[in-house]
Amino acid sequence: MKKVGVLTGGGDCPGLNAVIRAVVKSASEKYDYKVTGIEDGFEGLVLPDKTRDLTPQSIRGILSVGGTMLGTTNRANPFEYKITIDGRSETRDISREVLGNIQSMGLDALIVIGGDGTLKIAYELFKRGCPVVGVPKTIDNDILATDVTFGFRTAVQTATDALDRLHTTAESHHRVMVVEVMGRYVGWIALETGIGGGADVILIPEIPFDMERVCKKIDDRKNSGSRSSIVVVAEGAKPVGGDISILCPAETGGSAERLGGLGNKVGANISCHGREVRVTVLGHVQRGGSPCAFDRILSTQFGVAAMDLIANKRFGEMVCLRGKRIESVSLSEVTQGQKKVPTEEGLVKVAESIGISFGR
Repeated sequence: MKKVGVLTGGGDCPGLNAVIRAVVKSASEKYDYKVTGIEDGFEGLVLPDKTRDLTPQSIRGILSVGGTMLGTTNRANPFEYKITIDGRSETRDISREVLGNIQSMGLDALIVIGGDGTLKIAYELFKRGCPVVGVPKTIDNDILATDVTFGFRTAVQTATDALDRLHTTAESHHRVMVVEVMGRYVGWIALETGIGGGADVILIPEIPFDMERVCKKIDDRKNSGSRSSIVVVAEGAKPVGGDISILCPAETGGSAERLGGLGNKVGANISCHGREVRVTVLGHVQRGGSPCAFDRILSTQFGVAAMDLIANKRFGEMVCLRGKRIESVSLSEVTQGQKKVPTEEGLVKVAESIGISFGR
């Protein structure tokens, strides 16, 4: 009997439980493997008593449940692990200890479900001899080598539903509604939400915006008889010559920098042009809740494909979606950057063709 460990790293995401369920069920039904759940991301490979046996019985009912039954954190990078000694905080490389713990747990392989940061850690462990397989996870849709990641469609649908509701109150009060959405350094959520939700302006990180052009678009709409406007702002967008809006800086060996606040800044600028503005920051509501059917299916496919890679000893790879096929790619390729929104083709050009402004 072989034993496989599975962990979820980084932020939570609709569909994580569906992946875990697929791993456990395919491990049992197809390969007769045991599965060990590692709690709270890589921290479960550092601290004792943070594992549990996962069986087909223990994962019943989790397909439609948001979040992750294993818990998650982005504060336990084993290559920059934060510790406190005599009241002083410092970081250490404890990867050798983690590799030893993986062996002592009797794990024959490790499935790491996470975003670009988590997958980079997985790749570094693989280079040091750990038999790792990756599963891409992020609502931001910014992971290279896969057409889409699970959680993204659910986040877009959640944000689009919010825009539908904001349209009616914006029209009733003749207001400009500014909606800040997640996405970090890419604009996929803002772009698809803006198009699907009928926005008039979409601001994304890939296209630095000119505030004067944004206000002109709103003024032009007013002059043509439109008494309300919707502006979708990606949290990582920035003005021409300006900087990204950061709420909290990154911690060494801990969490990444927290973006946010741009929606309020854009709203204040529009207010200065004489328009009544309200700002809505959707925040973590985009991460939570039950995954949509597409994400449940994709998560299930990814979980089964991850077990197939392990059974075939194809370590150091990540499962991915290309077209309609589930394939795999080397983790080394995944860690080369982020998947950005193309600015001169695809959906950006579609949006501009129907009059949506990107502030350029």
